[in-house]
Amino acid sequence: MNKRNLSLILLLVLCIGAVKSQPRVIDQVIAVVGDKRILYSDVEGQYYQLIAQGEKPTSETRCQIFEHLLIQKLLLNQAEVDSIEILESQVDAALDERMRYFVNMIGSEQKLEDYFKKSTLEIKEDFRDAIREQLLTDKMRQELTGNISVTPSEVKSFYKSLPKADIPYIESEAEISQICIYPKYAEKAVFEMREKLLAIRQRILDGENFATLAVLYSEDPGTATRGGDVGWSSKAELDPEYAKAAFGLKKGSVSKIVESSFGYHIIQCMDRTEDRVQTRHILMKPKLTAAEEKEAYARMDSILILIKSDSLTFEKAAMMYSEDKESRLNGGQMANPRGGAWWKTDEMDSRDYSVIKNLNEGELSAPYETADTKGKPVVKVLMLKKRTNPHIANPEDDFNKLKEMAAQKKQTDIVNKWVEEKIQTTFIRIDPEYRNCKFTINGWLKS
Repeated sequence: MNKRNLSLILLLVLCIGAVKSQPRVIDQVIAVVGDKRILYSDVEGQYYQLIAQGEKPTSETRCQIFEHLLIQKLLLNQAEVDSIEILESQVDAALDERMRYFVNMIGSEQKLEDYFKKSTLEIKEDFRDAIREQLLTDKMRQELTGNISVTPSEVKSFYKSLPKADIPYIESEAEISQICIYPKYAEKAVFEMREKLLAIRQRILDGENFATLAVLYSEDPGTATRGGDVGWSSKAELDPEYAKAAFGLKKGSVSKIVESSFGYHIIQCMDRTEDRVQTRHILMKPKLTAAEEKEAYARMDSILILIKSDSLTFEKAAMMYSEDKESRLNGGQMANPRGGAWWKTDEMDSRDYSVIKNLNEGELSAPYETADTKGKPVVKVLMLKKRTNPHIANPEDDFNKLKEMAAQKKQTDIVNKWVEEKIQTTFIRIDPEYRNCKFTINGWLKS
């Protein structure tokens, strides 16, 4: 097992609360807030989770974690006093999201169950109380801070109050538009590829191992080395056509050829529940010829002639001719999956970045061939709409970023003020080992 996998396993152990190999054999209560307890393993779990995520802890890290837990327990205690409720459906949804994260991280649901020697349902139950507490504290925090707003003058005051070292450095970002043309596969190429898949499917039905054939023939680089194992997935996580076929299979059965936005598949159902399915697949794609690539470039060239002759703006050309469904309706503008229209250089596809880095604002690239997010070949033209230079944040260029930071600080100040007041009327006991911590909020050590 490599170093990264060891880190992931450690993170899983700690998140589930099964802290092992720690110096103290017996866990102990290190603080009580109202009737809520904080355990030694709570602090240690979060401490080693930070290490597993690549953080470098300092001598103050454990105390910072401990104070964060004190605040969480105070919020939780008040949420129960105020009879704030969380629906079980909300807990279930959060649990499903957490499990998907861990399954994707460790590789498959089976690997997760094998490591902990528990069923998925049992692992989820280990999380249930912690998830419910987190949802309650989040809702209590929202009760305290949900109505805040930040004015432009407050943003400017916040900026002026920042120490020079705390003013964020803003990396270069670009706003990009694109026109995409997909080469048309010849019917012969599709026919030949389907015949290969049909032959492989027959070999599986005749008794050959699906996983072995996936390693040999699948064109999905992400799963081929794992014998085509896609892992556990919900319908929402899969291509619609793939999901439709997968959820229609019985355990152990193999689908007919399925066409999705990724290509053509044969799918094997390894296991399933009511709302999730574990599958293997073998993916194949038709092979493009030089003539088909040339035809796609020719179509793109004709679009560029219209743009360069001012017959069409880039935006209108994208809406009329681009074959990328997501960006076409926005006049070709590429939306960052993380939100917004701006892309940092390390967020771009490497091929797109190599094209965009040499363009000036408003300039078009030459047509080039690349692959889309689903691995399909596509001919593209990019236009650089805007680009920012790397700089220290300032209110003129980075108002929204500073507004977000100011709002976060305002929320923190409101919660901290509430905590200072609530400490005075809440029973709090702290273990002597943590009484030397330098807390950011006054009053934890009342005696």
